[in-house]
Amino acid sequence: MATSLTKKQRSGLLFAFIGVFAFSLSLPFTKLALKSFDPLFTAFARPVIASLLAIPLMILLKVPKLPRHLIRPTIFTALGAVFGWPILIAIALHRTTSAHVAVISAVMPLVTAILAVLKNKKQPGISFWLASILGTSLLVFFSISRGGTGQSDLLTDLIIMGAVFASSYCYVEGAGLTNHLPGWQVISWVVVIALPIAIPGTFIVYAATSSEYTIQLDAVLGMLGIGISSMYLGFFAWYRGLQDFGVAHGSQVQQLQAIMTLGWSALLLGESVTLTMVLSAIGIVLCVLWALSNVNRQSESKKS
Repeated sequence: MATSLTKKQRSGLLFAFIGVFAFSLSLPFTKLALKSFDPLFTAFARPVIASLLAIPLMILLKVPKLPRHLIRPTIFTALGAVFGWPILIAIALHRTTSAHVAVISAVMPLVTAILAVLKNKKQPGISFWLASILGTSLLVFFSISRGGTGQSDLLTDLIIMGAVFASSYCYVEGAGLTNHLPGWQVISWVVVIALPIAIPGTFIVYAATSSEYTIQLDAVLGMLGIGISSMYLGFFAWYRGLQDFGVAHGSQVQQLQAIMTLGWSALLLGESVTLTMVLSAIGIVLCVLWALSNVNRQSESKKS
């Protein structure tokens, strides 16, 4: 399938995969960070950590001032990437298990594709939708097979869906910004523009909750991983991938994230891998390949 893609599409596919690879570390890193930090602290602190890389890089490369017409979409992107997803997920995790959160958030690739179609007024084709729905269904089954779905209620599920919408929206909005700026500048500005809220939020939450936790080295490393990988470096590749490959199709690579996270959880947290998980992984990979294969067929039909 990859040989039938254009050079730009192959590049986009690779960058999207690298981005998802970085994002797949988010759950294990968060689990480590929660040993010593409040969930809300992990949400506010991640852009602050990311800014320690973003600001020096922007100064070193003499990034020009953000154009006025891009300020609004950058703020909207920050609302989803920096505040919406991390904060809503933190609230949800106070009410239910991470396994239940994973069940609901498994629909994120499909939500991203739908938002991309609505925003860009494009139709990726019926086979794309069938592959996306089937892949998402397998992801939900994969998540349910890990257990922990009983401790929830409707309000919690709505909070999780709000987080999914926020994350999907920031993917689509951020990808639009890459038409004007390189992806690394987009996420850099997203991080910087969030600091007036993130910095005081970090200090306030830490002051209110630090007495409840004991600082551990692996938790600190997990916190740094969230800020550096999930909040910043992962978006370098992710936005480039969505720009080159298309948001609707590029977002489907995210269906591999749960499988990668499973591997990291086994490696870093000692969790076991069952046959059901392996079979789910194979099915999801096949669905992703099916969804992506529709890209070239659609492009050829437009040319003819």
